[in-house]
Amino acid sequence: MNNYPDIELDIEKAGDFLDLQPSRLTDLIEKRNLLQNWDEYDNMYRFEGHAGGIPSGSVLIDNGSSFKLIRGFPKIRRAMLLEPSIKVNFSGIDSVVVEEKMNGYNVRVVEYDDELIAFTRSGHVCPYTTERIQNFLERDFFRDNPDIVVYGEMVGPENPYVQKSVYNVESLDFFVFDMRYKDTGDALSVFRRREMAEVYGLKQVMLFGNFPLEKAAEKVKEIIKAIGKEGREGVMIKDPDMVLQPVKYTCSESNCSDLQHAFRFYNESGKDFLFSRVVREGFQTHEWDENEEEFHKRCLRLGKSMLGPMRDTIAHVSGGERISDDFSIRVKDREVIDRFITYLERFGLDLLFDTPHKSGNEYIINIRKINKSTSDKTQALLEGQLWS
Repeated sequence: MNNYPDIELDIEKAGDFLDLQPSRLTDLIEKRNLLQNWDEYDNMYRFEGHAGGIPSGSVLIDNGSSFKLIRGFPKIRRAMLLEPSIKVNFSGIDSVVVEEKMNGYNVRVVEYDDELIAFTRSGHVCPYTTERIQNFLERDFFRDNPDIVVYGEMVGPENPYVQKSVYNVESLDFFVFDMRYKDTGDALSVFRRREMAEVYGLKQVMLFGNFPLEKAAEKVKEIIKAIGKEGREGVMIKDPDMVLQPVKYTCSESNCSDLQHAFRFYNESGKDFLFSRVVREGFQTHEWDENEEEFHKRCLRLGKSMLGPMRDTIAHVSGGERISDDFSIRVKDREVIDRFITYLERFGLDLLFDTPHKSGNEYIINIRKINKSTSDKTQALLEGQLWS
């Protein structure tokens, strides 16, 4: 065993399994690029940052006598211009599949110790998501396919990370968008994955079609314009065999919705997050060759998405309020609420909680995440502090 009290891992055996030198694994631990998960999941170790070809968010499960690796979801590149991006990135194949990119948070699901476990993108085991996932997936799938990891999007209004009401989901639901093999991370083909999900009754992201390469850009443009009006996020463009990496493309309305949320909490939001969405708008209006009226509408939508929430934030702070992100969660087991609160507090979040109340056979709790940085910065500027 190693000499680091917060990591109980056999370095030699783990390094051999991962094909990493023990010294390299030790270095990852020292730099806190390999961290132990909490509580009953302390035999699971998450990677932060890439390490020897292992993606960030990957989880190493120590079974005592053996190991399993749940690879992090590969980073998906974004198309800024549809036609050239599709032509370049899918060169050599005849067609591409277009599926919906839903707006929630993605998780990976496996069965472990007779329980379904939900890993977040970062490799944490979220207690709330893990409790909810029991309602959406059947264990038969995992028992029949023990080497498969199911990737999906958690969407709905009762969502602690991204609250959206555009998917006709009352509380929270899970939609499969990928399946991959443990250890290797190789993906099942799109239609094999969809067939398996259908057989086991798993909900899936919407399939828009399989389009010839030369027609795909125009088809995606039509889809994006239609779903954008409904407030949905965008699409994933995929090689049907999942050999080539997928490409994502988002609606203007989704870019503006992201900006609207981010500018409400302007002092917490990263500049790259804000800037990239403005740049997307510039490339989209160019490729779509918009006339002056369409361009004017885009400018109004973009400008209002930034200035509107900032104006509201300043007004609220000026009136003595603290800026917060408010959401609700619903669980069957009352204890999960306490575990989820502890989970959030470990990230250093400033939280306020209402008393849970019973609704049928479930418990609901309202949670308020205080955005201290934006609240404090706005108050200081209102009092005359200079911007620096």
